[in-house]
Amino acid sequence: MSLPISVITGFLGSGKTTLLNRLLAGETLGDSALLINEFGDVGIDHWLVEEVAPGTVLLPGGCVCCTVNGDLRQALLDLYARRERGEVPAFKRVLLETTGLADPAPILATLLRDTQLRGRYHLGLLVTVVDAEQAELQQRLHPEWLGQVTAADRLLLSKADRVPEAVLDQVRARLRALNPSASQALVQDITAGDTLLLGEGLRGAHPEQEVAGWQLFSSVNASRHGNAEVCCLAFDQPLDWVAFGVWLSMLLRCHGERILRVKGLLDVIDSPQPIVIHGVQHCLHAPVHLRAWPEGKRQSRLVFIVRDLDTAQLRRSFRAFLGDIGHAA
Repeated sequence: MSLPISVITGFLGSGKTTLLNRLLAGETLGDSALLINEFGDVGIDHWLVEEVAPGTVLLPGGCVCCTVNGDLRQALLDLYARRERGEVPAFKRVLLETTGLADPAPILATLLRDTQLRGRYHLGLLVTVVDAEQAELQQRLHPEWLGQVTAADRLLLSKADRVPEAVLDQVRARLRALNPSASQALVQDITAGDTLLLGEGLRGAHPEQEVAGWQLFSSVNASRHGNAEVCCLAFDQPLDWVAFGVWLSMLLRCHGERILRVKGLLDVIDSPQPIVIHGVQHCLHAPVHLRAWPEGKRQSRLVFIVRDLDTAQLRRSFRAFLGDIGHAA
């Protein structure tokens, strides 16, 4: 059975500990396994009640908690093996907390590309905690912050009570400009077992609900914040799926590190249903078929979040693809 992994990231001091406390408070079924870098980093020493294996403990609600010492891949394989042997509770999901300086892209690459992991786990959601007090400064000084924000499926603002409402509105607007497809919420509003954070996104039972919040049909073609820019591309005629895959693969191969995020809803030849694609830098998730078109509007639309990449060049590349094979298909 493949288990979902939700990645929880955020810059140093953003409040990941507070979020984990809220999510796991009152958990009684042991449904979650928590992978962290060091117990001390997350401040859960007061939770620990029983050691069940080296580097593995049970929290009061039965949640399995492990440290990741170096090799994430091996830590995940070992955790799954302990579950299969009955050494830890039969958890249903994994929460992976990253370091504050982590770039999510290599983590996603590990989860998506390793054949052994793919048979045991699949990626659920990527949740980024943003410090409302420090967001402007961190965006200006730390490129890791931008990678964490643009990769997110969910953006959670912490320390909102420490800033004026006008500043909070500015932070929300900045995050919306940088990542228009991610939903936003306040950490203080998160409750135990929040299904929006512990769900599986596009891999869940209702991927249509996830896509409905992507705002891919915004009339805004582009927006810029610093060296990051959002670029939207649209096309009304059905696309050749194989040809489009070649174009996108070549684009990511050439400019993957500068393409922070891509999401798209595609009208493909011979497919009455829309195909959803999404990826972070070089990593593309498996495509997902929706049952129907949102609002009945059949149109291909792509949203790229790029850094230090000429969006005019991106548009020319897309037009060349359409001119060569898109229209002919």
